[in-house]
Amino acid sequence: MDRSNDAGRLFCGGQPSVRDGVASDRVVSVLFGTDVEAWRSGWERRPAGPPTREAVVDVNGIARSEATASTQVVPNNGLAYTVLGRDAGSERVLDAVDDHLDGVPSGTVDVVIDDVAPVAARDGVDAAVAFADRLLERFGDRANRVAIGCSFEGSAELLSRVGGRVDAVVGADADATAAVERLSRDDPTTFGYVRHHWVEAKRGIETCDRNYPQSKQVHAALTDPETTPRTLGATLSGLVTLGALETWGDTVGPTRYDLTAYRPERTWAVGAALEAYVSEE
Repeated sequence: MDRSNDAGRLFCGGQPSVRDGVASDRVVSVLFGTDVEAWRSGWERRPAGPPTREAVVDVNGIARSEATASTQVVPNNGLAYTVLGRDAGSERVLDAVDDHLDGVPSGTVDVVIDDVAPVAARDGVDAAVAFADRLLERFGDRANRVAIGCSFEGSAELLSRVGGRVDAVVGADADATAAVERLSRDDPTTFGYVRHHWVEAKRGIETCDRNYPQSKQVHAALTDPETTPRTLGATLSGLVTLGALETWGDTVGPTRYDLTAYRPERTWAVGAALEAYVSEE
């Protein structure tokens, strides 16, 4: 990427800590999953407190008119906010951000997205990824930093694809991060399979209708897989090591996986840790 100093960051977690990525006194925030009042009060929990000036683009509320969007200013609080509503298209949202950056020197404002998961839920993963692409394209060089949130409600594909577009992925679970680092050190071959195929493995686990399948049966549940039964099996084995899955008893022959013990949140946390690990390389 052309941007430096981790200008684009993806924050993962149950409630992504995007505010922790703010380094400027001026911020433009885009809200897809948080109302303005809750968002503003959340700044008080940040050690550095709220920014001196903030412009909020509200895409979570309900706009009174789809034709126009007016900006309200609360000068005593250093706040300006624009309500676009949930039906606003991506370019309209980005144009509103651009309006708030108009005339502001480059590198003096942070742009914050509370969570892209609602975008994916509403319009699909491709649309959410395209929004992230356009956001970084339009403001990556103008903003001091671009911080994007991705909550657990987002899919593994969303996390992986947006994570591959930013300079750094942060906020991964500490225990999952330690497990990923340990696997990378102790078994780099298996780590490589998990790193490249964890999204597809997660999809296969969640698609398979068997409780104790072999890897070839999980593979058969996938549509247009990139893996083979062997590479998927290596990936599943890695997920067992990382605590996201278990094997079923002591079997003779091919390993069977206990999908009744599958831990989707752990898998997501492992995925976030993997994306963070890759972004640091």
